[in-house]
Amino acid sequence: MDATLRQLSAYAAVARAASFTAAASQLHVSQSSLSRAVADLERVLGAQLLERDTRNVQLTAAGTEALRIADQILGAHRAGMKELERFLLGESGTVAVATLPSVAAVLLPRVISDFRGRRPHAAVRIMDGPERPVLDHVTSGDADFAITTAGEPSAQLEHLPLVRDRFVAVLPSGHALAGRAEVAWEDLARHPFLAVGQDSSVRRLADATFAQIDARVPPAAEAASVATVGGLVAAGLGVSAMPALVLPLLGTGDFVPAPLVRPVVHRRLDVVMRARRTVPLAARGFLDTLDALREEGGSLPEGVTWA
Repeated sequence: MDATLRQLSAYAAVARAASFTAAASQLHVSQSSLSRAVADLERVLGAQLLERDTRNVQLTAAGTEALRIADQILGAHRAGMKELERFLLGESGTVAVATLPSVAAVLLPRVISDFRGRRPHAAVRIMDGPERPVLDHVTSGDADFAITTAGEPSAQLEHLPLVRDRFVAVLPSGHALAGRAEVAWEDLARHPFLAVGQDSSVRRLADATFAQIDARVPPAAEAASVATVGGLVAAGLGVSAMPALVLPLLGTGDFVPAPLVRPVVHRRLDVVMRARRTVPLAARGFLDTLDALREEGGSLPEGVTWA
């Protein structure tokens, strides 16, 4: 059986109106073409669907069942076409964002809320992790774009600066440095240093800064999770250095942040996309929402500024 949507639509209109004349008027087609469509459907199905006389149209038992099935098919077709329309307009679909955990937890919630407020049929998939895997998600095409540290220049990727995230000292409450308005990196280097894992952008930038001031700072301890490092600091086991955006991930332990100076170091976070690739419409809408938040000067945590 190979009934067409046109045949099913014509039959459903006639069956509901119980009249070829009324159905033809509703569909804005000639009565003769409507009659041919219904006759073709009956021929395809090998069954009589309507009993006709000069004044009335009545459904046979096969016609009643055919109307039920036709309504299901036509409803699914309308719903599917509406879903496709929303996708093509950027109102639905899934936006795949690769990003660092601190960005996912602190920066993105407001953006996602605004985005889904305008596009409730769209979804957001967040792939959070360290710097290198985040960039790999973009180059492989798994993510529409990333929000991450600048990393090494690449002809494959396009970078658009987003925010600057200042490094601060993370100190145990009651520590000798905790009462200072600012802490120099050189002073921080004199105390047991608690580091995050080497695959982290935080570790890369902290190590580079210590090298810049000719300070040798072997970690007293290190952990993959910034929350674990925060717990170690709160327990009084040492000090650390983190970008301000990371602080909410350290937990509720008893630690004190202080801006780091000499030098002042920022972690620059960019929107990263594959070069010469068109971003899907839903992802473009997400980026437009992010741009709107930046243009209106949306609030950021202390120490974080729009680029």
